[in-house]
Amino acid sequence: MIRIEVIYALPERQTLLKLSVPVGTTVAAALDASRIAALHPEIDLAAHKIGIFGRIVPRHRIVEGGDRIEIYRPLVADPKASRHARVAKRRAEKGDARKMGG
Repeated sequence: MIRIEVIYALPERQTLLKLSVPVGTTVAAALDASRIAALHPEIDLAAHKIGIFGRIVPRHRIVEGGDRIEIYRPLVADPKASRHARVAKRRAEKGDARKMGG
C-alpha cells in the first residue's frame, strides 16, 4: 500500500483526503477510492482536468507514494483578458496619481 492525497479546492474551502491505495493504482481508481465525487457532486471527473503537483496527468497514470492528485476547476475568466484588465487598471491608477501630484 502507498499513501496519497486527493485535493479539490473551491474559493471558500478545500477538501483534502488522505488515503492508502495498492501499488499499481491508477489516478482514475484513486479518485474512485477517495469518494471525492460523493462529497462534491458538482465535480464531473470525466470533464475536469486532473493533475499531480501542478502537472496535468492522464487518468491511466499509475500513482506513486506521496502523490497529491489535484482536481482542477474550469477557469471562470480568460487569464489573458484578466491580465490585460489588471494592467489597464494599474496604468489608470498611475495616471491618476500623476495628476494629483504623486
